[in-house]
Amino acid sequence: MEKLLFIAAGGGVGSVMRYLVAGFGQRLIVGPFPLGTLIVNVIGCFALGLLGAAFAGPVLIREEYKLAILVGLLGGFTTFSTYGWETLSLVNDGQTARALANIVLSNVLGLAAALAGYRIAQQWLGV
Repeated sequence: MEKLLFIAAGGGVGSVMRYLVAGFGQRLIVGPFPLGTLIVNVIGCFALGLLGAAFAGPVLIREEYKLAILVGLLGGFTTFSTYGWETLSLVNDGQTARALANIVLSNVLGLAAALAGYRIAQQWLGV
């Protein structure tokens, strides 16, 4: 139960950080390109790569703190970072075909699901 509380606390902070950073980034551009989201995703991937590697090494940190940071904070900040890290892990483990499958399936199915959800909302809610 303690681990879940640490994850929840980190997730709350990460979500607020995502809102603030994405909003700041979006104000840097004029037009419809989602620059704020791109900035959040790149920062999140970098942070998860850096901390994931650091925590796998000799860095001494309690398991609850690792979970609060990696799963909670960075998961609340962006789940794209988890996608990046897991895909990289597959490549590093020599599972290139699985990494490519993850890339293709995550993007194609994710976009298809977003479209399906949008279309359902249009039908049900008249959006």
